[in-house]
Amino acid sequence: MKVSLPPHGRPNRVYPPVAPSLHGLASVITGVVVVCGLYFGRAVLIPITLSVLLSFLLAPLVAALRRLRMGQLPSIFIAVFFALAIVLGAGALIAAQIVQLAADLPQYQVAIERKIETVQEKTVGRADILLGRAALTLQRVAPSRPAPPHSFSRANRNAPPAPLPVEVHEPALTPMQLAQRAFSPAVAPLETTFIVLVVTIFILLQREDLRDRLISLFGSRDLHRTTTAINDAASRLSRYFVAQLGLNLSVGAVLAIGLAGIGVPGALLFGVVAALLRFVPYIGIWIAALLAVCLAAAIQPQWTMAVWTLVLFVVVDLVAGQVAEPLLYGRRSGLSPLAVVVAAIFWSWLWGPVGLVLSTPLTLCVVTLGRYADRLNFLTILLGDQPALTPAQTFYQRLLADDPHEAIVQADRLLGEMSVLDYYDHVALEGLRLARNDALRGVLTAEQLARFNEAVVDIIENLETVEGVPDSLATPESADAAHAHGRTEPHYGGTATNADRSQAAGVLCISGRGAFDAVAAAIAVQLLGRQKIATVATTYEQFRNAHSEAREAHVGQQSPGESSPVICIVSLDAAESPPYLRNLLRRIDGRAGAPTVIVGFGAPSGSPSETATGSVRNATTFRGLIEECRAATQVTVRQEQAQGAA
Repeated sequence: MKVSLPPHGRPNRVYPPVAPSLHGLASVITGVVVVCGLYFGRAVLIPITLSVLLSFLLAPLVAALRRLRMGQLPSIFIAVFFALAIVLGAGALIAAQIVQLAADLPQYQVAIERKIETVQEKTVGRADILLGRAALTLQRVAPSRPAPPHSFSRANRNAPPAPLPVEVHEPALTPMQLAQRAFSPAVAPLETTFIVLVVTIFILLQREDLRDRLISLFGSRDLHRTTTAINDAASRLSRYFVAQLGLNLSVGAVLAIGLAGIGVPGALLFGVVAALLRFVPYIGIWIAALLAVCLAAAIQPQWTMAVWTLVLFVVVDLVAGQVAEPLLYGRRSGLSPLAVVVAAIFWSWLWGPVGLVLSTPLTLCVVTLGRYADRLNFLTILLGDQPALTPAQTFYQRLLADDPHEAIVQADRLLGEMSVLDYYDHVALEGLRLARNDALRGVLTAEQLARFNEAVVDIIENLETVEGVPDSLATPESADAAHAHGRTEPHYGGTATNADRSQAAGVLCISGRGAFDAVAAAIAVQLLGRQKIATVATTYEQFRNAHSEAREAHVGQQSPGESSPVICIVSLDAAESPPYLRNLLRRIDGRAGAPTVIVGFGAPSGSPSETATGSVRNATTFRGLIEECRAATQVTVRQEQAQGAA
């Protein structure tokens, strides 16, 4: 398919960027203040954050207890005591495992020393041997130097004697001091746990009141939207956290059982550690795997236990990540992989190990709030896993960056989910409209316009033989228009039948004068060809010149497609109805035969406007354009058949 492109010599005008405003500076200052507050207020914010996350986890349990006709206060206390029992039980198991592992380490001391010696011999030992050989070789090659004579100065003879060692013995500790030293490490965790439980109880008790306060703070003017956003965000986060907690506990239990079967000491400890670290996607479980593999490799003279431990972690992670997670909450967690890693680094820097475990839940909360709060929407764009650009924007950006190959790859990927017609409507047409807006602004050079049109032609030719997914029938607006005029809805995406071929009349397709009207007309010609409709393609200049020549000759000449009963005008400028399009319609109106004129892409599809000798119908999409052309050709065929029968 060859498409003639009109030349454009419009000067390149690039508008200056908008000057930075005080709003942007205030946003930066606000961000810095928030980060500083998170860092210096971590002693207060960590318990509150844990309480909020715990309330999300306990909310489904409280709701289930309320459905069993239990009161609000008993339901909350039962849920909180259940969480407390789990936390205390897990803490007791971890402590017991650590004590047992510390007591059993002397038994593995010999194996650990041998394994360390073996590793040193294989790594550092060989390096020492190589360095020694290299030093001997250098000594043989380099000339020998006489050793300097030993000289003892008078100052050395009169040096003072070495100082005597002094030992300092601390007094014996009293029983109270011993108890204080033993229990002091556990005071801070117990204090944090108590604060978290108390705050969680108050959050669950005043859940509705807190929701009302948030509505009053963020959106009291639009109660419906704000209430829907808060309820949706709370339910989404609650379901996600519960599903992730259940999956992580299951993974930890499977790993603990597997490690116990392999014979790794402290299997329960590594299972709990893996369940906690799995809150950090991609890298968390492998930190636990590294610890378990190192211990398994150290306590056994052979490498069998270490290999089986590594295989266990790989199999469990693959099953959990590729099978369980898609079934529970889909393949998307709501965060991009880069955002997960950056969030882990950021929250670890702010809040240490607690921040590392809470990095994904906290970032997911921020991204979820950004979907409903306009001021936080940039965080959703930066950290979320949704595409940053729409398919149409990506289409335009790839062609603007002179990368047609990526645009073709995008088209091949999208055609696995949509039909060719839908691709042209929702991707190519919207991308051409974006390009047209930039062309009207004067920010595209003539060279860029030429390259852009050539790339679009390459994409059109690449899709010439693509079948795509079968189309649905007409759009609602075109279906209403077809029903109003007594037409049957056409079929897309397949091969035309013999009846279709017999009912295909000619269509004259005229492209407008816009920068991208030629390629838009090329798409329309290809789609008409898919419907087995004979099409004659021309441009506005060619049609005008031929019409003028025919009018000057008066007889014996016809303009292109003079015998075509249907004329299709394709222009992205049709919505503005520029003067040249109005002149074109007047020229067509002066032709004999009362042709049916279809204009795309202007007024809403199906809205007709009568002329002196014919009718003009409008379409806003390629689907509406092809439907109108097909229906018009069918009507023309029926009229010709009726005239022939008469």
